[in-house]
Amino acid sequence: MIKKNIKFSIAIDGSSASGKTTGSKIISKKFNFKLLSSGRLYRYLAYKIINNKNRYDKKFIINQSKNINLNKLKDKRLYSLEVTKLASIIAKKKYIRNALKQFQINFIKKNKKVIIEGRDIGSKIMPKADLKIFFKCSVKQKAKRRLKEFKKINKNITLKEVEKSLNLRDFSDKNRKESPLLFVKGAVLVDTTKLTIKQMELKLVKLVKQRLLNKYGNI
Repeated sequence: MIKKNIKFSIAIDGSSASGKTTGSKIISKKFNFKLLSSGRLYRYLAYKIINNKNRYDKKFIINQSKNINLNKLKDKRLYSLEVTKLASIIAKKKYIRNALKQFQINFIKKNKKVIIEGRDIGSKIMPKADLKIFFKCSVKQKAKRRLKEFKKINKNITLKEVEKSLNLRDFSDKNRKESPLLFVKGAVLVDTTKLTIKQMELKLVKLVKQRLLNKYGNI
């Protein structure tokens, strides 16, 4: 536990299934940081579009983005296959990214100790974060991690099919025009390919403690 008056921000980026969400939760719990997973914002808008007869107009989407709150982002329905697919598509739209950027900025302003994880956090949302972490993992290992999750949707899916899906998502994230996935200057690379969750925790806790000490001395 660290002092309540400390102000510290952490930007976490990484590809799908790289361990960034798990890592973010570890840091949040260990140091009592407020955590926002930016991907849920896009899932929320995708869900609203689908449940309003695929209403895909700019005015509707921007209005919906203004009505988001943290409780709404906890809805399990945001993780349906249909929502997942549409969220990936709308995340490429500049006006949608701009609309959701304000929610993230407000989240940072409201909390002294904050973590946001996603794919453009260190470059676009928190360029001045006290700590930037970039997660990576081999595609084969990511596919193994995601296979169980994909099996819930399609029992017949194979490891190779999951690997192909992840490769396509990674390519799309890295090459999209708006806010592509980038390793930004000053970020700390965390390769989780061969790390257990416990090893990841030890590595992340050590990293955060060191940055906190560098900024505040005794915490």
